[in-house]
Amino acid sequence: MKSAHPHPWSSGPGEILRHGLGLLRKDTDTNRRLAMINIDNAVELMMKTYLGLPKRINGLTISRKEFQEASESFPALLDALEKHGADKLDGVDLGAIEWYHRLRNELYHQGNGLTVERDKVEIYAEIANILFKNLFGYTLVNNAARNTEILGEFLVEWARLERALQARIEREIRKSGLVPGKRVGLLEWLRIAQETKLLDGHEIDELSQLRQIRNLAAHGQPGWEDSVTPELVVRLQHWAKRLSDLQDED
Repeated sequence: MKSAHPHPWSSGPGEILRHGLGLLRKDTDTNRRLAMINIDNAVELMMKTYLGLPKRINGLTISRKEFQEASESFPALLDALEKHGADKLDGVDLGAIEWYHRLRNELYHQGNGLTVERDKVEIYAEIANILFKNLFGYTLVNNAARNTEILGEFLVEWARLERALQARIEREIRKSGLVPGKRVGLLEWLRIAQETKLLDGHEIDELSQLRQIRNLAAHGQPGWEDSVTPELVVRLQHWAKRLSDLQDED
């Protein structure tokens, strides 16, 4: 019988993720809670599996000691994946994953007293689907709800935008000798972009608004469905191309 998984090492996390998604077919408080726990377990196993693969498969140079230390906690796994697999994080926000992991811990340790909204479970499932495809090279589930499918497209385009902006800002820093602040992230990149007149005030405001929408959606906050539209995805595509073109002009 042909396996549903092209690679044997992807079957474990794949089956756990499928099971979590299957629980959502019947929408109850218990099923949503269990789905959240299963999806989080799948994400943890994905990271452990990928980081622990032989170098001939994943191309990573990670010592056995470092891998064992990373495997001891979820945040350490996130750090290791960010360090060794940054090219596998398109559309994946590790901060959002950590936020959902904490929510999962609350559900797990406080038992039946807590429930979780369905859209939060679906958003975490979409992020997990993207991570699975990035790490193992194929799509596990194709029948996502339309709103989370758009969210997936949005997160992928957002990652491209961030990557293009980071590359442009790093080049600007090298050219001008600027010293970035202690927290080097999107807000710091936007500050430098404004300081160097790489972007004007209107453009900075638009990117800041897009960032707010991204945070709203990635954490399943109320109203995200109305904000994340196909038109917004096209806008992100425009920005990613524009920032890439700025690099080409240098």
